Amino acid sequence: MSKPQSSTIVPDKEVEVESPSTPGVQALTRGIQILDIVASTPAGLRFTELLDQTGMPKGTLHRLLQALVEERLLGFDSRNQTYRLATRLFQWAHKVWDDFDLRGAAEPELERLRDLTGEAIRLGVMDGGSVLYIDQREVPQPLRLNNGVGSRASAYASGLGKAILAHMSLEKRRALLVDTPLEALTPHTTTDFDELIRQLDLTKARGYAVSIDEQNIGISSVAAPVLNHRGEPIGAIGIIGPSFRLPAERLHALGREVIEAARRTSGNFGEFAMSLGIQPRPLGVDRADVRCVIPASTFLGEGPHWSQRDGKLYFVDILAPAVHTGDPVQGTYTSLPVPELVGFIIPRTRGGFVTAMHGEIRGLDLASGSITTIARPEADRPGNRFNDGKCDRKGRLWAGSLAIDTSPDQGRLWRLDPDGRTYEMDRGFHVANGLGWSPDDKTFYFADTAKQVIYAYDFDLETGAIANRRTFVAVPASEGKPDGLTVDAEGFVWVAHWDGWCVTRYDPEGKVERVINLPVPRPTSCVFGGPDMQTLFVTTARIRLSAAQLADAPLSGSVFAIDTGIKGLADPMFAG
Repeated sequence: MSKPQSSTIVPDKEVEVESPSTPGVQALTRGIQILDIVASTPAGLRFTELLDQTGMPKGTLHRLLQALVEERLLGFDSRNQTYRLATRLFQWAHKVWDDFDLRGAAEPELERLRDLTGEAIRLGVMDGGSVLYIDQREVPQPLRLNNGVGSRASAYASGLGKAILAHMSLEKRRALLVDTPLEALTPHTTTDFDELIRQLDLTKARGYAVSIDEQNIGISSVAAPVLNHRGEPIGAIGIIGPSFRLPAERLHALGREVIEAARRTSGNFGEFAMSLGIQPRPLGVDRADVRCVIPASTFLGEGPHWSQRDGKLYFVDILAPAVHTGDPVQGTYTSLPVPELVGFIIPRTRGGFVTAMHGEIRGLDLASGSITTIARPEADRPGNRFNDGKCDRKGRLWAGSLAIDTSPDQGRLWRLDPDGRTYEMDRGFHVANGLGWSPDDKTFYFADTAKQVIYAYDFDLETGAIANRRTFVAVPASEGKPDGLTVDAEGFVWVAHWDGWCVTRYDPEGKVERVINLPVPRPTSCVFGGPDMQTLFVTTARIRLSAAQLADAPLSGSVFAIDTGIKGLADPMFAG
């Protein structure tokens, strides 16, 4: 018997199979597209914004939105006229996770990592105070450590254990560790509780854990947590091998790979702001006016400050915590390791420096390395850390914070006055970042990297008050993310684009005036300096770049200089 081309015969019945052009399939596809777009914007989207992003006819979009709201897949907030994900999706998510098969989901990723690295791969879960290995993939000549499926590793000394511990809530982490004696399994095992906590905070910020000779001499590992839909760790995936094949540099280069494997295992839940993908490298030859002036390998170079007093460029490495003193003329720098995540360094008028370490504002003496606490504005949020910071022209320090695990809307904007008093100026930021002021001191700029937005505020220099927050620039995702920024003497705003390979200059109205491409994908911040204040120094990062990406951009983590021909504004010192 002949049958229609678009149907399939099964025993005793005929089932119609719709083609992708069938209206029902089109509506389903478009509905999923809408849900995906709304899910990527935690703050919600207005109808006009969805109209722009979907490209759908107005009537079609309206009908689909109405249907999604009626089915409780979307919710509509009448107060600000925005659409957000609704409860039914979360109910479905719970059902998915109730039946989640961790081993089955991880299986292709374990095999992929084994083939990619040529090392042993482990999947583990927390069981009591130790990690239980529940699956593995071995190389042709496996590592004989008796640490296969069914064996255990200490939580505080293994890569998989530290990856899980770092992403637990502070309460669960402390409850698990409080009765766990930190035994010295090797001379490299961390046995001090406070130092372990600092390492776990660093692990959470990086997104992966490293263990070098801590569990067993001669064995190293790198691991990342598998997170559920609540951002809670349900296991970890790790690469384990001999230390001579997995030195520190290779472990960190593989950090991106284990994060990616863990995300794929869980369906990309958790830590959306921790980017792995980068935009394609811009076509064309490298610019002659862009020079690498301080070759370095910083994980996350940030917070540059040009000191006219010293003729030096100060900057930090957040994720290999250190303060650097750079000489762009000689192309050299010196480093002072610091004990915790550090966001920026700024000279003080009375001598010494002010920095942000973890959730505290601290004084630092570079010569002696001594550190003093000035203020603890984030004491009520131990899961937060400070990121970028700068001083206004009255010498007040402004600094933004964010959740170490990049949870949305946990960041705040603080002001520290020279007399030591702190003020919360604004809140609800995802990844608080670049700061700057217009030359007339009437506008304050502040970036939220994860939200792709640079805000502008009205600013009162005399009182230090801000008001009327509005969007100055919304950066398209295709152009990277707005990171650190500075303002030149003409009132134009220069912004480093994380994952965008460039620095952009915006006019005071927020329009692009020029784009300067760089030979690295992750510029992080910028500041004017040099004898004539016409050189733009740009810090960069290499964290979570794959080995192939680093081969394409080997200068990632270095400091670059751009000869702009435009005079910048000097960043003030802290007056306290």
